Amino acid sequence: MAGQGQGLQSRNYQPSERLAPYVARHYIFNVDAPDQFELIDHLLSETPFVRLLLRGDWAAEAIKGIWSNVGKAVFFGANSRPMKVRVRGGFRVVGVAFCPAGWRALTDFPADAFTDRMVPLSDMMGRRAKTLLDDVTRIEDNTPDGDARIIAAIEAIICDLLEARGWPKADAAMQRFEILARNHSTALVRDVASELAMSERQLERRCRPTFGMSPKAVLRRSRFLDMATAMRGISNPDERELAALRYYDQPQLIREFRHFITMTPGQFRKQPTPLLDAGLALRNLRKMQDAANQAADA
Repeated sequence: MAGQGQGLQSRNYQPSERLAPYVARHYIFNVDAPDQFELIDHLLSETPFVRLLLRGDWAAEAIKGIWSNVGKAVFFGANSRPMKVRVRGGFRVVGVAFCPAGWRALTDFPADAFTDRMVPLSDMMGRRAKTLLDDVTRIEDNTPDGDARIIAAIEAIICDLLEARGWPKADAAMQRFEILARNHSTALVRDVASELAMSERQLERRCRPTFGMSPKAVLRRSRFLDMATAMRGISNPDERELAALRYYDQPQLIREFRHFITMTPGQFRKQPTPLLDAGLALRNLRKMQDAANQAADA
């Protein structure tokens, strides 16, 4: 899948069937650019994810006004607000996004301990973080065959981690909530809770340690991402879907865009956001896969 921007190439892959309850997607970004090139963009991830920087100068504004980089192997929690990122020159990044429902199988840390944070991957994965970075760094083949070897190396580490933890099962109710939130972002929390056969309070208690935030915040972010995806032309919602996504009035629309992307809708239409767009495209692929799975189950 080609990305936008200065020579941005973005390729992404589904996880193996065994890891599908725990891993949302693998991705590889490459940018060939001169040393003086600088890109400032935003992350707004629905899932925790790992980023391995194999080449380039990369930093994030995890704390307003302070650019920092905690190393080449970084773990990010899900984002309730945008995290500004900066890259200079060309870069190569390998990443893996985790499924919220499978999060507690991977670690004892609740997801809300990492919301809007970036930390060294070793904080979450221990000694396996260095092994993972070393194994992936040795694979310099920038081809689909090289991608397959990178993914195999990543999945071997994740399987080793799950093996050590006894292969706990993903949270089935939160798997359903993830799909509902991604595909029905305008749903009310009370209706989602009813669909999942639990009270709103029970949903809240299950959601925070897996998604890192409240159900209402998850749905609010999902609705914004749906609108941003439609505005970028990445998805093609029909008139009924688009009408449901629209906000009550222009001030509310502006308020949501300022909250999630620090821009007005007009500014967003004009401002290139290649890294965010790549994330929106990945998310749209997952929605397409959801639809395919639903059709297969029908």
